Amino acid sequence: MPHFIPTQFPQVASKLKGRVAVITGGCGFIGSHLAHALAASGATVRVLDDLSGGFESNLAPARDAAKASGGSVEFIKASILDDAALRKAISGSDFIFHQAALVSVPESVEKPEKCLSVNVEGTQRVLLAAKDLKAQEKKEKRVMFAASAAAYGNTPSLPSKETDNPDVWSPYAMSKVSGELLLRTFARCFGLSCISLRYFNIFGPRQDPKSPYAAVISAFADTLSAGKQPRVLGDGEQTRDFTYIDNVVLANMLAATSEKPLSGEVVNIGTGARIRLLDVLKHMGESLKVDSTPTFGPPRAGDVRHSSADISAARSLLGYEPVVDFGEGIRRTLEWARVNK
Repeated sequence: MPHFIPTQFPQVASKLKGRVAVITGGCGFIGSHLAHALAASGATVRVLDDLSGGFESNLAPARDAAKASGGSVEFIKASILDDAALRKAISGSDFIFHQAALVSVPESVEKPEKCLSVNVEGTQRVLLAAKDLKAQEKKEKRVMFAASAAAYGNTPSLPSKETDNPDVWSPYAMSKVSGELLLRTFARCFGLSCISLRYFNIFGPRQDPKSPYAAVISAFADTLSAGKQPRVLGDGEQTRDFTYIDNVVLANMLAATSEKPLSGEVVNIGTGARIRLLDVLKHMGESLKVDSTPTFGPPRAGDVRHSSADISAARSLLGYEPVVDFGEGIRRTLEWARVNK
């Protein structure tokens, strides 16, 4: 539960109370946690989602939080490619958290046209709507874009820094880098206040384990909680900067409320740590007291070998610091998987 926003960081919550926030893809994993934190802070939340990858039921915690805080949660079932619905959602807003996307690397390899349409054209439409409505309403609309560590690819130097050249290995990675460039262009040409947050392997409750493209930790949690043997694609020696959901929610809140001008900067959002996939399984097995020895399959197309974040830029620009470490994040995720299996 992302209660840390109003309790541990009251200065952030106070800046959100009574403000209007739009979350594209707000019924998804990250978007629904953002909705919960915003609603708990007393914000008016509008969620735009076509339910192609999310579930309206994910908004239940946000709606409960809104009742207690004086905020509100409105759900609009529509795609970001629907200009009329998009502009209606953004009208009168202060913040836009653009989370809607085709989020799977393997699916982007299978369906590159869909990836381009949703992730590149969709981001362009969000920015155009924000630009036009800002001019009409004479009201700033800050955009927080869900970028991705996939931009770094198989970069030879770790931890990855924002100054590293992009090295895209999938249509998904390409689409996210394209989104970053769109934000920077709209900042420079139209004065749009915006920032790209490069997420590093976010995990936590409500991450759909049933999807054929499920993220690795949610898939492992579901498999181990059901007493089944996990399957690793590749040799398991690949490493990731696994980042619990509360950390990325905090980063978005800090970006939205930052008093510093934002002009399309790109910042890493991770923990700065690197963990082997086999060590993740070992940790989860020990926590659940089950045998977590995996079977192995071929690596997935488009996957990178190693990934970790240099988060010094996020610290400097946003005052970001991870608030939940890997061990505690895994404990919370496994507890959620146990209750919801």
